[in-house]
Amino acid sequence: MAVFLLVVLVFSCQLIGGFNTHLPSPSNGNLVTILSIDGGGIRGLIPAVVLQHLEKALQEKDENASLAKYFDVIAGTSTGGIIAAMLTAPQPQHPNRPLFTTAQVIDFYKQYGPSIFKETSGWNNTYPGPKHDGKFLHEIARALLNETRLKDTLTNVVIPTFDIKKFHPVIFSSYRLKKYPSLDAKLSDIAIGTSAAPTYLPPYYFENDGTQFNLVDGGLAATDPAMAAVSEVIQEKKHTNILLLSIGCGAKKANGYDAEVAKSFSAAYWLISGLSVNSYDYAAKDMTQYYLATVFPGLQSSDNYLRIQEYNLDPSMGSLDNATEANLDNLVKVGQNLLKQEVLSMNVVTFEPEEKTSVGTNAQALERLAEILYEEKQLRLRKKSMGKRGRPFIETVTFPSLSTEPEQVKQL
Repeated sequence: MAVFLLVVLVFSCQLIGGFNTHLPSPSNGNLVTILSIDGGGIRGLIPAVVLQHLEKALQEKDENASLAKYFDVIAGTSTGGIIAAMLTAPQPQHPNRPLFTTAQVIDFYKQYGPSIFKETSGWNNTYPGPKHDGKFLHEIARALLNETRLKDTLTNVVIPTFDIKKFHPVIFSSYRLKKYPSLDAKLSDIAIGTSAAPTYLPPYYFENDGTQFNLVDGGLAATDPAMAAVSEVIQEKKHTNILLLSIGCGAKKANGYDAEVAKSFSAAYWLISGLSVNSYDYAAKDMTQYYLATVFPGLQSSDNYLRIQEYNLDPSMGSLDNATEANLDNLVKVGQNLLKQEVLSMNVVTFEPEEKTSVGTNAQALERLAEILYEEKQLRLRKKSMGKRGRPFIETVTFPSLSTEPEQVKQL
């Protein structure tokens, strides 16, 4: 049955995907456009729903639009890395078309999430090995992504992982392939490696171009990969005019402790309760926002940075691996409701999200973003065309500021 569903999924991709061409070089435009997707396990459904709204807004201007066609870089960590791979891998029979549309990414989570996160019988925290064996995820990643390598993607990709043998991050970046050919691994290996969350899925070993990789979840290095993507662009292109869309997988409101209470916590309590891990996770995400807030006002208008995140996720939906039908439906609703919420920005002094005045909802901001992306692409095409004809290009384009729920998902 699983094999049949895979065939149906790939075939439907070929029917739905429109003709896709590579985005002309940023040297012909005003902006470098980046999409960044956080880690979060099954909660990847939330950014998938948000991205479907953006893709639909683009398709109102360009019926064949795909996200890989409009972003210079798509970055993702863990589940975000899997989404990045699905959105940028080419179809085998139609190499200019993406393997997945955003609607099909949503279907992927709903169809295969329960099989990916099927629990090992009798598992508990003392059980040797992770909660899930990873076999189904490995099989489906290899079946869908096949022999596709990082160099084959329809746009640049940045996916962080962490090597537990070398004990440092490994960033699989399209920009580094010429200097480090060992990074040109199969997308399936990269996707499996970046999503190998400790205690949830097994560490993943593979070799490529004579280099050994012993990988676990990229979230150990960057749960929010936005800063990694910006760094890759700046190092490669020396570009400072960047447009960044960053989407989270939802976060529960943190419950803190008084210092007088916490000083009596044992080392075992810090570990068993997950308090130490959660502290590092929240701190890392906040510091990413801090760094981005520092970078963007100094380099260009802060309107070029849009962060969409649910900061008060219901605790019942906080698990990385709750793939029950009810929770999957609830996560889709979270994404739909997030589109209706007002745009928030992080106050990097208090580290509390604040509503941005006169900006509107996240859906409206995405629609304005679609306009910017479309105009940027048209600008690049015109400049490229004029350059070929040997004539100077003098037209300028003024971009609007960033500041409807998706249609019902069609079942496979």
